[in-house]
Amino acid sequence: MDELGRDEQLATAVRLRERGEAGQARLRLLELAGRYPDDPEVAYQTAWAHDVLGLEAEAVPFYERALAGTGLPAADRRGALLGLGSTYRVLGRYPEAVATLRRAVTEFPDDGALRTFLAMALYNTGGHEEAMRILLTLLAAGSDDPGIRQYRRAIEEYARDLDATC
Repeated sequence: MDELGRDEQLATAVRLRERGEAGQARLRLLELAGRYPDDPEVAYQTAWAHDVLGLEAEAVPFYERALAGTGLPAADRRGALLGLGSTYRVLGRYPEAVATLRRAVTEFPDDGALRTFLAMALYNTGGHEEAMRILLTLLAAGSDDPGIRQYRRAIEEYARDLDATC
């Protein structure tokens, strides 16, 4: 691995993960993360490889490292926030999941996946009303179902006030 530069090593590891060889990718990324401990892209890819393998607890420090630095492209930052929030949730660290996903939604307000994962984390913390509001708003805005489209205004109104009797 020494003969290749950082970019080539990272690209090789990502290709391995994308081909379903996450274990091999993880080993390469761990080595790369050891050589580039402050590199947010390497940290993000290392976190992702751990997540793919179901090693959520091991993924957390890499996600945190990726998000602590600067220079992570917006798409990767969004992915790291979603990955960390989702991973916190899987680990039962619900308040951290909510905080991370709220931060993500603030940074990427138009991202429906982030809002969906936030709703799931809110459910886990007892925030049922807010979770339902988020999901109803997403449903009303994004559904192609003719019945949903027909009642879109009513659904949007209920999303604002679940106790309303429209």
